[in-house]
Amino acid sequence: MNKRPFVTKEQIEEIVKTYPTPFHIYDEKGIRENARRMKQAFAWNPGFREYFAVKATPNPFILKVLQEEGCGVDCSSLTELMMSDVCGFHGSDIMFSSNVTPAEDFRLAKELGAYINLDDFTHIDFLEKVAGLPETVCCRYNPGGNFQIANKIMDNPGDAKYGFTKEQIIEGYKILMAKGVKHFGLHAFLASNTTTNEYYPKLARILFELAVELKEKTGADIRFVNLSGGVGVAYRPEETPNDIMAIGEGVRKAYEEVLVPAGMGDVAIFTELGRFMLAPYGMLITKAVHEKHTYKEYIGVDACAANLMRPAIYGAYHHITVLGKEDAPCDHKYDVTGGLCENNDKFAIDRMLPKIDMGDYLAIHDAGAHGFSMGYNYNGKLRSAELLLKEDGSVEMIRRAETPADYFATFDFSHLFDKYTKTGK
Repeated sequence: MNKRPFVTKEQIEEIVKTYPTPFHIYDEKGIRENARRMKQAFAWNPGFREYFAVKATPNPFILKVLQEEGCGVDCSSLTELMMSDVCGFHGSDIMFSSNVTPAEDFRLAKELGAYINLDDFTHIDFLEKVAGLPETVCCRYNPGGNFQIANKIMDNPGDAKYGFTKEQIIEGYKILMAKGVKHFGLHAFLASNTTTNEYYPKLARILFELAVELKEKTGADIRFVNLSGGVGVAYRPEETPNDIMAIGEGVRKAYEEVLVPAGMGDVAIFTELGRFMLAPYGMLITKAVHEKHTYKEYIGVDACAANLMRPAIYGAYHHITVLGKEDAPCDHKYDVTGGLCENNDKFAIDRMLPKIDMGDYLAIHDAGAHGFSMGYNYNGKLRSAELLLKEDGSVEMIRRAETPADYFATFDFSHLFDKYTKTGK
């Protein structure tokens, strides 16, 4: 079983004439088709909307593609709100889900008319004080304990820093209503990167039952239930990808069984997916530049954890294709490493791959979400460019690579580096 890249060796050889490696490249066609599948899976709910998690891939060009497909945006910070604003997202296009939230973030969210999703009971008074309460407020629920599917523990919400307890959310709704809030939303995130079609339906049932209880105990007008993120992707080739149509049907069944009998059949369903919407449609392209033969066989590439840090910090698996050798036997065992002065700067450990020659291009899969966005400048490494493979086969640069001038720009004495930055070095 194997993953096939959405670009060929020949395409990359042409692209690198203009944009040297490493770079992230995204597949516009795949992004659009996936967004349409998502919409179709929840078409049974007239109010459905996907609010793309900006944190996953914060690039205006990507946001505009998703905007054209009818998506809103899920923001968690001031700069994400700013980016969404200039991209033309306003009012109900924006869901603001954050935690430990600064006052200025709440103020801008309120100014933009975004749905504000409160993470904590104390944020009720804080939001009222710093920005005023909007007519619609969403609250994030944390049921505590372990979250299980078929006796398998998926995650431990009780250890998570997010959300209200049930008692707090009931009391919170009452307080908000007394303060003049007219409409409500309900939100929860109980497990990350699930590869089971059962996660969303089970989460939905928990939230639907809570919504019914909240209406009974507070009389609140609940307009939407936000299932947030957590629907994952198959990073490993042997894994079975989630079936979004089956997931949508599972949520519909819970909706019909719980909300409809309670007279709540007009509640909208929202989602906040990042990984599912983008991860498979982005790759990090890097070139083999060194080989090392010591206690292990190493291939050194021109990308590093500064470009994709998930393998370094989580031990996460990202599949690797050696372009042009897609069908060659994987009969060589390598550690694929970057150049940071950290031993965890490895994209793969003991990975069976075809023989890699210097100059080969490696495509690191599923880097379209939480890839570029988690980058950093340790060791003075510079973030790479982002490219968009358009539907017509052309390539557009949607973020240029950083330069030394960018790295030095925040120093008050940046002019001392002119000899390195003015000449384009």
